[in-house]
Amino acid sequence: MPVEFTERSLLKYTQKVIELFRNPKNIGEMENPTVTTVEGDPQCGDMFKMYLKIEGDKITDAKFLSFGCAANIATGSMTTEMIKGKTVDDAGKISIKEIADGLGGLPGLKMHCAVLAYKTLKKAIQEYKQGKSGGDQTSSKGS
Repeated sequence: MPVEFTERSLLKYTQKVIELFRNPKNIGEMENPTVTTVEGDPQCGDMFKMYLKIEGDKITDAKFLSFGCAANIATGSMTTEMIKGKTVDDAGKISIKEIADGLGGLPGLKMHCAVLAYKTLKKAIQEYKQGKSGGDQTSSKGS
């Protein structure tokens, strides 16, 4: 395949996706998170790890690690930006469409990245709520 046919030239990413891929926000591990969860997409091999710090049912910090493409990194960055400062319940209402729209849209072939960020967030919230009921709040298993 000629050099000019890279993923970026075949897929039309928005400027926001490119910006957050090059300069992601909230990337990295977190010390002493309230909840940590990992989710994976077996179809493409992408993995997503999310860390949440929650105080009084409010998400005070959110970080992520991404093992995937530019769109995966950008959706992780967008998702963590969207949930910081929200209550757990409000963060749980964020939709896949809102994540993608926050990026100015995603190519159809990359919508699974927004789905992965959404699923990881939902899993983290579920584990947090279960932990409040006496369960374990840290998960290291992928799906």
